[in-house]
Amino acid sequence: MRHGLFSLAGVSALIGGCALAPPQPGTLQDDVVRTWGQPSARYTLPENGQRLEFATGPYGRTTWMIDVDRAARVVQARQVLSEAEFLRVQSAVDLRREDLLRWLGRPGERRSGGRAGGEVWSWRYPTNDCLWFESSVAEDGRVTGSAYSTDPRCDAPSDARD
Repeated sequence: MRHGLFSLAGVSALIGGCALAPPQPGTLQDDVVRTWGQPSARYTLPENGQRLEFATGPYGRTTWMIDVDRAARVVQARQVLSEAEFLRVQSAVDLRREDLLRWLGRPGERRSGGRAGGEVWSWRYPTNDCLWFESSVAEDGRVTGSAYSTDPRCDAPSDARD
């Protein structure tokens, strides 16, 4: 029994130690890729900059966006799946599909049935509630609305007898 507890503690320590610290401004892009691996997407930014997306979806609850300048040095790094970012998305005017991808990264799920046709994109995020953030993306690429809803993974009956 003692050996089993030690093994469990060792695994927990390893898992906890796997979280990567965000790169500091000035870090070279090559060093970021060497440490973090290949990005899940790349987006062009003004003045020849680039945004590197490191998404953990579809069930992951973090997406890091790391902006680099034209000299391939980190300008900023932020975890974008947060209520602060979602509030900014909800307040944005004339948001397009490409803007949403550049802002929040690839969604954890896409399904048909948006407000104006098109799709609903959903992102899981760190929360103790069983919510996810969703945006309706019309067929013409316009974002027509965004809101929180219950993550369907949590929508199962609590008792098999129901």
